[in-house]
Amino acid sequence: MKRNLITAALPYANGPLHIGHVAGCYLPADIYARYLRNKGEEVLFVCGTDEHGVAITMRAKKEGITPQQVVDKYFKQIGDSFRQFGISFDHFSRTSREIHHQTAQDFFKKLYDQGLFEEIETDQYYDEEAGQFLADRYIIGTCPVCGNENAYGDQCEKCGSTLSPMELKNPRSALSGSAPVLKKATNWFLPMDKIAESPEFKTYSKRVENWRGTVKGQFKSWIKEGLQPRAMTRDLDWGIPVPVEGAAGKVLYVWFDAPIGYISATKEYFEQKGDKDGWKRWWQDKDSRLIHFIGKDNIVFHTIIFPMMLMEHGGYILPDEVPANEFLNLEGQKLSTSRNWAVWLHEYLEAFPGKNDELRYTLTSIAPETKDSDFTWKDYQLKVNSELVAVLGNFVNRAMVLCHKYFDGTVPLAFSHDPAHTGLQKRTKEMIEAAEHITLKVNEMLAEFKFRDAQAEWLNLAREGNRYLAETEPWKLWKSDPEAVKGILHETLNLCVRIAAVGEPFLPETSSSILKQLNFNGSNASLLSGWNQVEPGNKLGEAFLLFTQIEDAQIEIQIEKLKQSAMDNTAEAKESAPAPQKETIQYEDFAKMDIRVGTILDAIKVPKADKLLQLTIDTGIDVRTVVSGIAEFFSPDEIIGKQVSVLVNLAPRKLRGIESQGMILMAESEGKLIFVQPGSQAKNGSGIS
Repeated sequence: MKRNLITAALPYANGPLHIGHVAGCYLPADIYARYLRNKGEEVLFVCGTDEHGVAITMRAKKEGITPQQVVDKYFKQIGDSFRQFGISFDHFSRTSREIHHQTAQDFFKKLYDQGLFEEIETDQYYDEEAGQFLADRYIIGTCPVCGNENAYGDQCEKCGSTLSPMELKNPRSALSGSAPVLKKATNWFLPMDKIAESPEFKTYSKRVENWRGTVKGQFKSWIKEGLQPRAMTRDLDWGIPVPVEGAAGKVLYVWFDAPIGYISATKEYFEQKGDKDGWKRWWQDKDSRLIHFIGKDNIVFHTIIFPMMLMEHGGYILPDEVPANEFLNLEGQKLSTSRNWAVWLHEYLEAFPGKNDELRYTLTSIAPETKDSDFTWKDYQLKVNSELVAVLGNFVNRAMVLCHKYFDGTVPLAFSHDPAHTGLQKRTKEMIEAAEHITLKVNEMLAEFKFRDAQAEWLNLAREGNRYLAETEPWKLWKSDPEAVKGILHETLNLCVRIAAVGEPFLPETSSSILKQLNFNGSNASLLSGWNQVEPGNKLGEAFLLFTQIEDAQIEIQIEKLKQSAMDNTAEAKESAPAPQKETIQYEDFAKMDIRVGTILDAIKVPKADKLLQLTIDTGIDVRTVVSGIAEFFSPDEIIGKQVSVLVNLAPRKLRGIESQGMILMAESEGKLIFVQPGSQAKNGSGIS
């Protein structure tokens, strides 16, 4: 039997957790870990906070505190939220600990000593006032694509274009506001292009064929586009010092040190258990499986960069599976920490005490496994009230109440061989067979990382139970055939045990509550070993409701809270908008622009660029490709056939390797984009003036 090493992406210690993080990564990882434990398999589930990188220093600057104070604050908050929510990590660490620094430095040093890294000198922006090199996020300037004056050095958050600092117009430092200068800097690069051609990497690539479509698609897209050397060091003052000569003032790239956090967390776990070399069984033994649970924005790091690091180091196992999820939206909009458009986990736990499983159930039911999904408070209320309360809670409560009413809270006898019960026994056999079939399907789905489908199938156990009681009607048989009632309720209690055992990965607190009512103390693994689990004559526990209704008033509070966030953001937008008029131009300047009516013939998403769409447009004079940063606001299907305004004589420019031959005109209103188009149908190629 293989060991199962499960990792969940290290959350950045620069802010609290929201439900998007939970649904995308931590909840599915927890479900899978619990499922394997219940099967009796060896499991080690590790995680920890990622406490290096520019995101931390930017948060520190914003809050006026030190980076260490930032990570200490959020390590505690994140850890507390995980514990209260019941994420069953075996060990939760942090990358600021000495054991991680040493592990990451040793890892880098071995690769360095093997001559793997390429030492490359490049021009980098330097802030003379602050006296330091600037990471991409510390450089702000005008986007060359859309003209946004506050684009970052790695991406314009307005149009979605991926940028490099050198592409920004009028760059300025986020630290001092002054214009940075170019200065030579040497860093160590991982030769990804060369590693990709190695036999070991090509062999590893074959396993990706069986992974989720999103993961496989991104992996292949990166490989097809052509990998380039990537810097594994940075010129920063917050991070793990690079452990080689001539590297003063440099730290390890956060995406070099962060995945090594999985290794150092495992080391720390075994050191605390007094087994210093125990970690090697999990990371360096061929009988161990490595499964990374992440969001889709981390795919390249977990499927390409980290595996390359592991294989070049030597002696490590490579990922067996990377079941990355898509994104979760909130009330029809993208979750945004900067706009406070989020449901924060710690705030949910305060607002809905004792309702962890209600959120687990809802998030799993809408898990963004193959496409983005949407959380709404009304849907949360509906799922709790109509499924958890009305289906699951109702069945278990009926079973318990009937046993207390008719048998004084003890487990009744099973069916006797009375010929009079043949019909009931036939229906009971059908119920048991249905339960066994459902159990098998749930386990198959969990093994394939189909948690959403597995939970939906599991709830069918309770639906089957409600049907069984409705069809056998034990309350009508009590006076005429109490022996039949004993048999019916005996099997009903067996079904309750099965529901608790199979459902523990999804709703652990509910599973525990069911077993408490049944007065059971056995492990879930033993409870899954057979059907006849309840012993006649055993005393049952007290009956109580598993769930209570979510009231409209509770939901309105949460909706109003989001409305207030939206109003606050609108107020902020009004304070900063509209933008001042640009410098005056002459008519001849405007006349140089050739803007025409065109029709979108086709639209597809650009790989590895969540905000970009590749459009095929009939401009009347030709059919051309335009890359536009509108994917956040429109899906490809909904814009095919739309007439748009196209600036056709804009100089071509490559975006993500695709030559964009023009620009479509958009208006921005209250955070949304609107097509600038003719008021009625116009001929393609019609001029706009």
